[in-house]
Amino acid sequence: MNILVFDIETIPDIASGRRLFNLEGLSDKDTAEVMFNKRRQETDNASDFLRLHLHRVVAISVVLATRDNVNVWSLGSADSGEAELIRRFFEGIEKYTPTLVSWNGRGFDLPVLHYRSLLHGVQAPRYWESGEDDQSFRWNNYLSRFHYRHTDLMDVLAGYEFRAAAPLTEIASMLGFPGKMGMAGDKVWDCYLSGDIEAIRDYCEMDVLNTYLIYLRYELIRGRHSEQSCQDECHRLRQVLSGENKPHLTKFLEAWNSN
Repeated sequence: MNILVFDIETIPDIASGRRLFNLEGLSDKDTAEVMFNKRRQETDNASDFLRLHLHRVVAISVVLATRDNVNVWSLGSADSGEAELIRRFFEGIEKYTPTLVSWNGRGFDLPVLHYRSLLHGVQAPRYWESGEDDQSFRWNNYLSRFHYRHTDLMDVLAGYEFRAAAPLTEIASMLGFPGKMGMAGDKVWDCYLSGDIEAIRDYCEMDVLNTYLIYLRYELIRGRHSEQSCQDECHRLRQVLSGENKPHLTKFLEAWNSN
């Protein structure tokens, strides 16, 4: 079975913000600030987190675990446009029909990808299959909440109760994994404005590594991994990270090993 753990990072969709709110002529930074202010007004200052259709994807990172290999990387390059990143993501689903794994993917990542696919016209027939052409998808597809082709760990571990949901970094740290290391989602926009897209991609990769490690523990409590096979998978990942020779992955591995 192929496991594809994924995470996205987003920034305000400036182009749509200008179009929807008549903000032509404003800089990207000022346009985003207007969008944030409008959102604060909508929520009585409770949040400036934009509605999902107003997020633009700037990074998609994955861990792909197959029977023979495990790899972590970010799709495309730092120069890749949003449409290319999204196309590559869905091409992976077309090729591997993997089990998708995420943390809050059902509540955030996938709806954002739906809207952005709609915007760019990215086709993904395997992902949208629900049994019309492939009967095996009728009772187990990517779209239904209680099916396992997509396992949203935050959703499942909370028993599908929003009030029981927990932050990724806290669960990762609780289990002895590195968690978030010096970066957070609310810093992505500032990082993007400073031109450091590579830092965003590195941060996204560390999120999928935390998610994958939690998934291994989840498979252990489900009885789909023994303690030994779970340890073997962790060892396999450690070997991959030690061979990558990338500073952020080395930092992640060192933090993991020190716990």
